[in-house]
Amino acid sequence: MRRLGLLGMALFLTLGSLTALAPAKGSQKQKGKQTAQAAAATGQDTTSVSAAEESSYIIGPQDVLDINVWKEPEVSRTVPVRPDGKISLPLLNDVQASGLTPMQLQATITEGLKKFITGPQVTVIVREINSRRVYVLGEVARPGAFPMIPNMTVLQALSTAGGFGQFAKLNGIYVLRTENGKQMTYPFNYKDVVRGQRAEQNIVLRPGDTIVVP
Repeated sequence: MRRLGLLGMALFLTLGSLTALAPAKGSQKQKGKQTAQAAAATGQDTTSVSAAEESSYIIGPQDVLDINVWKEPEVSRTVPVRPDGKISLPLLNDVQASGLTPMQLQATITEGLKKFITGPQVTVIVREINSRRVYVLGEVARPGAFPMIPNMTVLQALSTAGGFGQFAKLNGIYVLRTENGKQMTYPFNYKDVVRGQRAEQNIVLRPGDTIVVP
């Protein structure tokens, strides 16, 4: 009888321990789920942060800007940067945007609105970056326009185009660039550059450069 009593007590204690552990396990699972959801949310927030929010970004033609003036919905709007580098805003008409950082443009708009609004609070965000592109044309797998990365070289731009076509003349590639209203041509010999020769031909690209692969 004493042995049965001891066995019953041990069984009772074991069941009690499992019951106590069950909610903890469920809580841990729920906590893990919440952590994963939080991580996913954080990742979403991270991807929503664009390069335009960098203080060094220079606004260019064809970029799209969000201009928000606090408590002034009539003035706040989303506007494209025109080819002449300007944007159109109520009260201010044309405002130069190209060549400025978002913070500099924000200061310019704020100063202009002081004539019409008391203590204007302006925020400028670049919604779409369309000005910083390079173009790869000719005998490549994917010709077209490509967004620039910082310090992008000719070799890097060619790699984004997916490689060369069957009949590409690798020693006759060149870069077209407009400088001071004149079109300049920069040769690029792919075979030499990948061999470590003519490294000076692998120039850092500028927005609007066109790489031609004959």
